[in-house]
Amino acid sequence: MEQVRLLFASELGYVFLLFALFVIPRVLQRWQIPTAITSFALGALGGIGFGLFAHDPTLHLLSTFGIVALFLFAGLEVEFHELQASARVITQHLAVRVALLVLVAFAAVQLLGLAFRPAALVALALLIPSTGFILDSLPSFGLTKEEARWVKSKAIATELLALVVLFVVLQSTSAPRLALASAALIAIIAVLPPIFRLFARAVVPYAPRSEFAFLLMMAIVVAYATRQLGVYYLVGAFLVGVAARRFREALPAVASERMLHAVEVFASFFAPFYFFVAGSELRAQDFTWGAILIGVAFTVLIIPVRLGAVVWHRRRALGEKTADSLRVAIPMLPTLIFTLVIAAILRDRFAVSNAIFGALIVYAVLNTTVPGLIRRTPPPEYDAPEMTEAHAVVDPSGV
Repeated sequence: MEQVRLLFASELGYVFLLFALFVIPRVLQRWQIPTAITSFALGALGGIGFGLFAHDPTLHLLSTFGIVALFLFAGLEVEFHELQASARVITQHLAVRVALLVLVAFAAVQLLGLAFRPAALVALALLIPSTGFILDSLPSFGLTKEEARWVKSKAIATELLALVVLFVVLQSTSAPRLALASAALIAIIAVLPPIFRLFARAVVPYAPRSEFAFLLMMAIVVAYATRQLGVYYLVGAFLVGVAARRFREALPAVASERMLHAVEVFASFFAPFYFFVAGSELRAQDFTWGAILIGVAFTVLIIPVRLGAVVWHRRRALGEKTADSLRVAIPMLPTLIFTLVIAAILRDRFAVSNAIFGALIVYAVLNTTVPGLIRRTPPPEYDAPEMTEAHAVVDPSGV
């Protein structure tokens, strides 16, 4: 065992790791296993089975790049005019989600014995879809253009709601703390447009094709700032993506299709490191029989509720048939990234039991695998889209 650890602590160990992360998940795709789940399982095998790469600073840095790129990509996909065009239905959808969050949080208080704040986080972990993951998986579901638009709009709107709730829950230890954190977050949001304008005027004319590096560095810096506020990297990265999208008229390149493709390719490379590191931080005691049974119970109870809520709402609001509504509901099931992030917060900041932490992990893995099994299509993953003539000349270093 010690010899194995020494081998993987060397440069050769990183070579083996790269091979494992970029080859093995592709091999397992034929059995409908998402590549993210395979990367996560490899991390769990290395951490629980062999104690490999524990607290490795290099992998944690690559992992940060992965989570930042994923939420930057999600932010860049926000189309406010699409949300406005479907404002009535989206508002109703969010109202249903808020009701579900309240009900599940109340159930977590009563059944799991949690205080309100960790119970609210458990509700978020169970109900909020991972938008970046879902957007990247849409082509595999064979949806029509209109169905894909609905999935995208609903997932983005739900994530916006979830980030607000996450911020409030984490900062609501006291009124002064919430007020101070809110002021800091508003200041971050307010300073982004001037920074984009300054870059457009003072840098782009003299350093063409530098937009990708600027956008990525902005996402990392702002993600680190929101991490210091106690709301994790994902909020800052998402905000930068949204700001870039809103600023596309003055600086079109930062939200162009080429930029979206470049960020997606960047995320597809670094996301496996995020899932591997998340898996490597698991411990055997997280997966008692109690944790597994609770995780399965979450899956059996929550997935039908989430599917049913979407079907019920769309039948009432749009008069859709059940089968058509399910085509929109099923792709919105995966919660992998959001659940992993919140589970880590619950463990590190709220010291929840191993049973609850392990149950959330089991639930995340199951609900991420289910959509591909239901639809009999390739599962959600972080593949770069197929190269076309329009994409063939993309240079990520200078989009």
